[in-house]
Amino acid sequence: MRSPRSLVGGRPEAAYEITFDGRELPAQEGQSVAAVLWSAGILAWRTTREGGAPRGAFCGIGSCYDCLVTVNGLPNQRACLVPARPGDAVTTQEGTGRADLTV
Repeated sequence: MRSPRSLVGGRPEAAYEITFDGRELPAQEGQSVAAVLWSAGILAWRTTREGGAPRGAFCGIGSCYDCLVTVNGLPNQRACLVPARPGDAVTTQEGTGRADLTV
């Protein structure tokens, strides 16, 4: 079967790893955090403030904010826009991602 990959002879290899909730995931140069999560079969990585409903990528272009994650301790990062970097620690975001700041 002919595919773009077979035509150019490319073969992707994991260039580095990131972690998601402590689980190591392979990542390739140029992938967004959302792409790394999708590649690993992870479709939801945030819960809503009210009701705790699961969310993941919806629009894929940074307009809807459904794909928010916490990256290296910084909450409210749009996974579809943030490039994955070697050693990133990505965690599920619950609600606003600022539970440590509540009074």
